[in-house]
Amino acid sequence: MMLTFLGNHVYDRPVCVFSGSFIDVFARVGVSEEATRSTLSRMASRGLLRRQRHGRRMYFGLTPRTLEILRDGERRIWHTGVVNDTAEDRWTLIGFSLPESWQRQRHELRSRLIWAGFGPLQNGLWISPAEVDVESVVRDLDLGPDANVKVFLAEPREPTDMERLIRDAYDLDHLGGRYRAFLDRWDRPAPMPEAPDDLARSLVMLTEWLRIIRTDPRLPVRYLPRGWPAEHAQRVCRALHERFRGEALAIATHVLETVPDAAVGWAEQ
Repeated sequence: MMLTFLGNHVYDRPVCVFSGSFIDVFARVGVSEEATRSTLSRMASRGLLRRQRHGRRMYFGLTPRTLEILRDGERRIWHTGVVNDTAEDRWTLIGFSLPESWQRQRHELRSRLIWAGFGPLQNGLWISPAEVDVESVVRDLDLGPDANVKVFLAEPREPTDMERLIRDAYDLDHLGGRYRAFLDRWDRPAPMPEAPDDLARSLVMLTEWLRIIRTDPRLPVRYLPRGWPAEHAQRVCRALHERFRGEALAIATHVLETVPDAAVGWAEQ
């Protein structure tokens, strides 16, 4: 939710935001002051936020790493979309074998592969329904030659049953269920009536949407079950974003106390 907020109201602005403003915003969705401060601290320690003191107050600004994450989120929500109707069948395959002691690296690699649209086909072999720059996915993991990573581009050939292969590599029931749950909650005349305002509704709705699409590999629609709910859910998300945007922006503008970001070079990275 913090990344959702930053992407909507701080991204592309060379400013740092007062910690109290974050507390005010997240109180609207039921997040305690303690939890908000803890999140800010963790994100700063992980290089996702940068602290900047101004007088006696602490402000937080974006880092180049956060900008990269927010750009990717923006691309996925507003540009790429959830429907893959391309006629091409170009798949990226990655095979790897990590030493047993590399539990942290294995977990991080799998998380990044899922984010990049990969699904596990069999032990140590993952596939993605697109041409993926795997080098950028694994670049800073420092895997080294011991990881034995192999990457190929491939096209399916007979007698490959692509629908079965996709069912084996991806949990379509779970993914489709998440889209349907999103529609059950948001596809109604007055969604989230308990929220105090449209800023809160926008934050919750977009955060839920990002959690779904970050695990959606954008599989070719011709291989998906009939009535796949992703496109309908996307239309609902975009319509609600437009509906909430005016009030959400007005509230955020009023609530956010900012100062210029002293590390102005981030905007050029």
